[in-house]
Amino acid sequence: MKASYWIAGLGIAVALILAFVPIDGLQTETARTGALALATVVLFATGAFPEFIITTLFFAVAMLFALAPANVIFAGFHSAGFWMVFGGLVIGAGVRGTGLAERLAHSVSRRFGNRYAGIIIGTVVMAVVMAFLMPSTLGRLMILMPIILAMADGFGYGPGSNGRTGMVLAVSFGTMIPGFAIMSATVPAMVIIGASESLYGISPIYGTWLLLHFPVLGALKAVVISALVIWLFPEKAVAVVQKREAPMAMARKERLMAVMLLLALALWMTDFLHHISPAWVALGVASILILPMVNIVSPQDFDEKVKLGALFYVAGVLGLGALVAHGGVGDLLAQSVLPLLDLQPGAHAWNFAAVAGLSSTLAMFATQPGVPAILAPLAGHMAAAADLPVEAMLMLTVVGYTTVILPYQTPPLIIAMQLGSVPIRQGNKLCLWLFAVTVLVLLPLDYLWWRLLGWLP
Repeated sequence: MKASYWIAGLGIAVALILAFVPIDGLQTETARTGALALATVVLFATGAFPEFIITTLFFAVAMLFALAPANVIFAGFHSAGFWMVFGGLVIGAGVRGTGLAERLAHSVSRRFGNRYAGIIIGTVVMAVVMAFLMPSTLGRLMILMPIILAMADGFGYGPGSNGRTGMVLAVSFGTMIPGFAIMSATVPAMVIIGASESLYGISPIYGTWLLLHFPVLGALKAVVISALVIWLFPEKAVAVVQKREAPMAMARKERLMAVMLLLALALWMTDFLHHISPAWVALGVASILILPMVNIVSPQDFDEKVKLGALFYVAGVLGLGALVAHGGVGDLLAQSVLPLLDLQPGAHAWNFAAVAGLSSTLAMFATQPGVPAILAPLAGHMAAAADLPVEAMLMLTVVGYTTVILPYQTPPLIIAMQLGSVPIRQGNKLCLWLFAVTVLVLLPLDYLWWRLLGWLP
């Protein structure tokens, strides 16, 4: 029997004890919510069952035990993230079906060369640059993923190959993880900004955020991601030596698809002006693409290329976050662990590690967007205990939630892997190695960087 099954069995056993053995001071509903969250997290992490089975079990148990109202448990289905994925799948089908993806891939791939290492490095660099240009992580993925898949086809990387898996993971991790170090690039950063202003009257500055976080958590982490992908998913050089013919002139459908893609990109990049969610932009574009008179995505393409399993899985991950927030598990965990952190004035190395560790661990239950919402109200208390400015404590939570342990903590990573048809276990492998390198190498360097800049005495 695989080790993953033993780990999953142990996690489920602990969850059952938590759910049905009374614990003083812990309400039954909170205990059972925590138990279901624990079991779901363990199953996602081990990959013991296919994702759609885990998601179905999560929905069934949550409803049978009435752990929350249906609108909470099924919150994922009416969330912006769910419809962003739907729109992205339809747009991706249109971009690939019209040949536009191949055209863009041909233009980009000429600059990457034919060496696998160069392709991966170029993919990560392109993903990081997009994080500076476009505020929506999901929007970036909607644009980049069809291009990357077409490039993989052009290089001869078929489904299931290391080369294709490596390229998908490179663009997914490359635009998400270093993006945490860019203030405008991710949702958790927006939560931190809002909480800083509303709770403490502090307005984070873009340049300050970038200088503090990007050199180590952005640039160096991008280098590590590139190296890990090349090492964990090696591909022979002969697989990329393939002559690619220049694409023909654009057909009507391809021109129309290009116009729709540019329109979507323009709306995604200017969401700070019109305040329309990137999800609704994606949904609007998708609705036009499937119209019979447009027919860029035919009914047959829709049935074959819009993967309902991917949508179901995303709804489950988002529903888990909503259930944890509703049941108060994240707040309970943070408040229970806070006294154990033993934050002390002058113990800067310990304070740095403890707060970053709490933020990273909490993300396993509350997911990345939920961490700032939980920890921001506690930042004042933690800052007083550690004798640090509140702004420094808020920035420390960023260090923590950027240290991703498993992909499910960050919904865009899950969405990207679903769009690229990469198994969750492959993402888990890269994530765990990245976590190890981050803890052992990057966080100590980041601590020294903070001290050099004067954020820690």
